[in-house]
Amino acid sequence: MNCAEVVRQSQRASTRRTFRRRVKRQAAALREALRAEGFNGGFRLGLELEGYTVDSDGQLAAAPNTAMSSVCEPELGRHNAELNTPATTFDPEGVTRQINSLTERVTAVREAFAAHDRQFVTDGIWTIGPPEGTIAYLSASETRGGIEVATNLSPKDRYYALDADITATGPVELELPGCHRTLQTILVESLAASMQMHLQSPTDEFARYFNAALRTVGPLVALAANSPFLPPELYTGADTETVLTAGVELRLPVFESMNVRDRGKVRLPRDLDSPTDAVNRIVDDRVCAPYLHEWITEGSSEGFEADYWELLHKQGTCWRWVRPVFGPEGPRIEYRPLASQPSAADVIGFQLLVAGLLHGVIITDHPLFTLPWQAAQESLYAAGRDGLEASLAWVTRDGDRTDDPAVLYPDLFAVARTGLRDRGLTDARIDELLAPVERRWAARTTPATWKRDQVRARLGAGDDIRAAIIGMQREYIRQAGTGKPFVDWLE
Repeated sequence: MNCAEVVRQSQRASTRRTFRRRVKRQAAALREALRAEGFNGGFRLGLELEGYTVDSDGQLAAAPNTAMSSVCEPELGRHNAELNTPATTFDPEGVTRQINSLTERVTAVREAFAAHDRQFVTDGIWTIGPPEGTIAYLSASETRGGIEVATNLSPKDRYYALDADITATGPVELELPGCHRTLQTILVESLAASMQMHLQSPTDEFARYFNAALRTVGPLVALAANSPFLPPELYTGADTETVLTAGVELRLPVFESMNVRDRGKVRLPRDLDSPTDAVNRIVDDRVCAPYLHEWITEGSSEGFEADYWELLHKQGTCWRWVRPVFGPEGPRIEYRPLASQPSAADVIGFQLLVAGLLHGVIITDHPLFTLPWQAAQESLYAAGRDGLEASLAWVTRDGDRTDDPAVLYPDLFAVARTGLRDRGLTDARIDELLAPVERRWAARTTPATWKRDQVRARLGAGDDIRAAIIGMQREYIRQAGTGKPFVDWLE
């Protein structure tokens, strides 16, 4: 089927009925396998890292086609790309394989892009638009097979179906401080890029790890903050101070605004009671752009993915900042709230910080579980607004509630170190891997702080806000291209 036919088929009532029926049947089979303890993947790590493409002038550009599926994968926009590391064991050897895999893949992507005079940038939000302009790029559409599609979506049937489904009841309303824009497609989501850490635990402990993850999002988002500005063209008459103080992690509201039909589809999920509870939530989530197994033209016709095709497709549209992901080894946590980071060392640091922290909370029976879910949710959005200056909710190892970062972060790092040590990493190795993120806290800075400081300095030198943001972004791209950890930019 061509893209137009896929969109039409996806929107048919008969397709939705078939899809729901298969999801229900596959969910019942998965619940039974979970109850029969049919999964025992143990501890495993994985990673997805998103970025975008720029030309030699720092302007947004299409990713080179020859790189797609050879060294990276396409994402929502033609300018987006994603690289993945294979799952490894959570032990010293597995951690080394994760690091080597990420480093090799980042190097391969950058070399492949450079051959086309392009650069792959890992960042929270792009701010320098393409030559035709940001709004023109996000709004461009064309007719294919009798349907209107966004010109700059990656040419994948799934994305066209998602766009048609999500915007069926109206356009995307981008509502942020200083920005009130109406856009006709979901391409607005392609502004943002993230890194998504995967942690698999023994199945019987999955819910505890998941619930622990929910209570860590605020402090970790604050430490990873990397998207304080939009492309200047998107601001609507905002004064300079509003632009400067709108938030440090604007990719959170950007992604949440994309869901027109169901405003709560992107959110922090509630606690889980069990892995089967996670299956139930996928089933209960709104059907979004259903896609049937027989429509695929490549891939295996047998195995876990084939057996649970429709359920796994729905799992992929169950957008939450922390979400359960099921695979042949069992359920795993996909930790999604963190922005992409400038260097491989920064990404690795956060991957190990998340994994070590969640494991440390569990093995030490840390009282973080006493933190109410509502406080964790408020902490997430406070972190997105104010970063390290936010009121970040935490419970110390002594059981004391605190919102003092000077108390919170030392405890957080100590718990993460305990978790990594329990998985066999030496103190020296832990020091090395966590240094890029621990040094941020020591310096009380993040990439978002650096970006704001850069823009303020350029404003002080006489630039207007547009020129200041563009100048800052070009310097970010230059620094990121060196491969140095972010904290080394401060020297």
